[in-house]
Amino acid sequence: MLRQVYVVFGVGALMATLFTAWTPLGLFPTGLAERLAGALTGKPTLSGGEFPTPTARPRPLVGIVAGHWGNDSGAVCPDGLQEVSINLEVATLVAEQLRAAGYDVDLLEEFDDRLQGYQALTLVSIHADTCEFIDNNATGFKVAAALSTSYPEKANRLLACMSSRYSLATGLRFHPGSVSPHMSSYHAFNEIHSDTTAAIVEVGFMNLDRQILQNQPDLLARGIADGILCYIQNEDASSPEETP
Repeated sequence: MLRQVYVVFGVGALMATLFTAWTPLGLFPTGLAERLAGALTGKPTLSGGEFPTPTARPRPLVGIVAGHWGNDSGAVCPDGLQEVSINLEVATLVAEQLRAAGYDVDLLEEFDDRLQGYQALTLVSIHADTCEFIDNNATGFKVAAALSTSYPEKANRLLACMSSRYSLATGLRFHPGSVSPHMSSYHAFNEIHSDTTAAIVEVGFMNLDRQILQNQPDLLARGIADGILCYIQNEDASSPEETP
């Protein structure tokens, strides 16, 4: 009796071995055989012998608004120079410089549909001041930050970075006491996501600062890009005169 039991078990084992050896691959889920082999040998085996391609991490995003672009001309000089042309040229150069530094950039129109709920590391809107002669002190730049944000300390830091870096790059001074309610209550501040730190900059007056606005837009763009990078990279935001 015991001998017959051994014979039955032996035949069963032999049949199982033969069945496994001759079973078509299609009876197993795709890649199962490779995964089982890998588990038995301790070596991961991938179908096709290739390692999976890692998913690229998204690059940090910055938004740049070219003031008046897609809407109107902005301020206009007697000879026809339009503010929007200055804004768009500078904004385009800023976008190029930030992309070269490793960031993704959205170049946005004044009333771009994407501004609704817009989320990015920061958003900066670029404008220029009037072409009318006011007085000999009407020269320099202005910056205002969106204080209606979830993080007002970040808005203040962006303001400090923009002011210090723009002044250093262009040689223009901050024009004191002339930040208008139109700047501080800029429409995009109420449209973007509250986590997006934002600012508006007027790069200079189209009258007394016309030469640098028209002939050296690369300097203006460098000052703005440096200010944005100062904020993003948590650099020292002190202005040159504040630094010991």
